[in-house]
Amino acid sequence: MTDTQTWTPLEIETECEGGAEELVERVAGMGEEFGKLLVAEKGLVFRGFGVTPEDLDRALDALLPNRLAYVHGNSPRTKVGSNVYTSTEYPREFTISMHNEMSYAHAWPSRLAFYCQVRPGGGGATPVVDAAVWFESLDAEVREAFAGGVRYVQNLHDGYGLGKSWQDTFETTSREDVEAFLGPTGATWEWKADGGIRVSSVRPATTRHPVTGAEVWFNQSDQWHPAGLGDDTAAALAQILPEDELPQHVTFADGGPIPAEYVAQIRDRGLAHAVDVDWRAGDLLLIDNVLLAHGRRPFVGDRRVLVAMSD
Repeated sequence: MTDTQTWTPLEIETECEGGAEELVERVAGMGEEFGKLLVAEKGLVFRGFGVTPEDLDRALDALLPNRLAYVHGNSPRTKVGSNVYTSTEYPREFTISMHNEMSYAHAWPSRLAFYCQVRPGGGGATPVVDAAVWFESLDAEVREAFAGGVRYVQNLHDGYGLGKSWQDTFETTSREDVEAFLGPTGATWEWKADGGIRVSSVRPATTRHPVTGAEVWFNQSDQWHPAGLGDDTAAALAQILPEDELPQHVTFADGGPIPAEYVAQIRDRGLAHAVDVDWRAGDLLLIDNVLLAHGRRPFVGDRRVLVAMSD
């Protein structure tokens, strides 16, 4: 097991502030060894390069060989460039718990890159956790309960309602495009009378890294379960909608309920084993999206962190 007290992402530093040009040269100079380094270290932090928003595309082209759109993404974001998005737009006072990006989907990005455009006024670190350590930290009872996988359900509205619309989620206004996307994913869906769509997907709770073979915790059950929101928020939502009508919810694969105490353990142990990556303007963080889960600490003042992903 990785020693979570000493492991941190590898920092690649410079004092030249050479911007994207220097970063691109450093990455290109490593050739195929760069990909191997990322797998070995799980995460890389680029410090001191002073990458500007104007040069961000060049830096991302070096780090992410094939940038992906955030189609079927469940968290609120704003698209700000060529497959570049704001990081999750939840209120600054909340912690975003650990998760591997789009682990609920039939396919997920293999790499994520985060870019700090505006340094937080305080707090606002991006915590990362070794997903194999997270898996091993869970009680055997919890790991066994999730062995059969989970069922994710999304209730996406038609422009008015809680959560995201299906148009924002799938980046289209065409129902045919949505069905073409969902068809190969193994999901089932139904269009509702109010114009929304209900999507149901059964996914495994863990996966194995394609290179290392490590088994990792790889689901977002704690983020999709009302108990993961805290008692007060969960109680307030229960007064508004039944659980199966919430914008998103999760059960075991057979439809059985996931106990709230399991959800709390998953959320809390992921955060407990995480290492914080603090931000300075111009920093970039690149992670292997299977080996590392990520989140967000609360912050004050301004904070602008952008994210992009690749296969």
